[in-house]
Amino acid sequence: MTYLILATCSSAVMAIVLRIFQNSKGNRYGIILGNYLFCILISWISLPDRSLVLDGSPVTILCGILGGALFVAGLVTMQTSTRLNGATLTTVFSRMGLVISLAVSIFVFGEIPSSVQIAGVILVLMALVMINGPGDEKSEDTARTGKVHTGALLLTMLAGGGGSTMSKIFEQVGSRSQDELFFFYIFCTAAVLTACLFVLEWKRTGKTLLWSEMAAGIAVGIPNYYSSFLLLLALVALPAIIVYPINSTGSILIVMAVDALIFHQKYTKRQWLGILMVLAAMILLNI
Repeated sequence: MTYLILATCSSAVMAIVLRIFQNSKGNRYGIILGNYLFCILISWISLPDRSLVLDGSPVTILCGILGGALFVAGLVTMQTSTRLNGATLTTVFSRMGLVISLAVSIFVFGEIPSSVQIAGVILVLMALVMINGPGDEKSEDTARTGKVHTGALLLTMLAGGGGSTMSKIFEQVGSRSQDELFFFYIFCTAAVLTACLFVLEWKRTGKTLLWSEMAAGIAVGIPNYYSSFLLLLALVALPAIIVYPINSTGSILIVMAVDALIFHQKYTKRQWLGILMVLAAMILLNI
């Protein structure tokens, strides 16, 4: 549970830092690229034996490459869906990605939850819809055509959920002695793919990397690495039915508390109800 709490706090810190630097004037992939490059550095330092970098097991290499590709796919699909469907609906489906992780844990790895825990998960999903607003925000495309782009929303959910699911898959089929190597491969893959997106954006807009973005990337990279690593450790010790919902909703509660205390964010009655539902769900998941 300590690993889970620390992973949740790290995820919240990462979201808060991104919130602070959201109005950057440079290349929109600059902060993300800086983040992954710093994660590579942390992964490299954390390796118990750096001579094994090119000698990882096929399982570790495959899981790492797929995990990194899914991280970047989640970023791209969220950007696409936000343009087509608006931020509110996209955020809801992105958070719903935990359904993918739970489905893999239940149907592939046989982690059968109790009926009370299932009720807790349902409550979490309902709370995510409540917290992320009334759902009336629409993109220009949706407002013009009156059509919701379901495919983009589903891809956002699949990519987002798939990225976090790779930790569960590696926890089941990988070797604990190669945990650090697994994350090294993840962040190397993500950095290469993000660098390609960075170059394409630079050619399209002429925007390059700012030093402030690199600093922001470092600030994001530290909690990003530890949120991923600690989540894996939590999955080793606890069932996925507890880890994924609490990690997702717990980080939301921390971010909302910071928004209220520091940024003076005001929440609607609907959002407060969602918060109460999250708290009730956490109790159910731990029974």
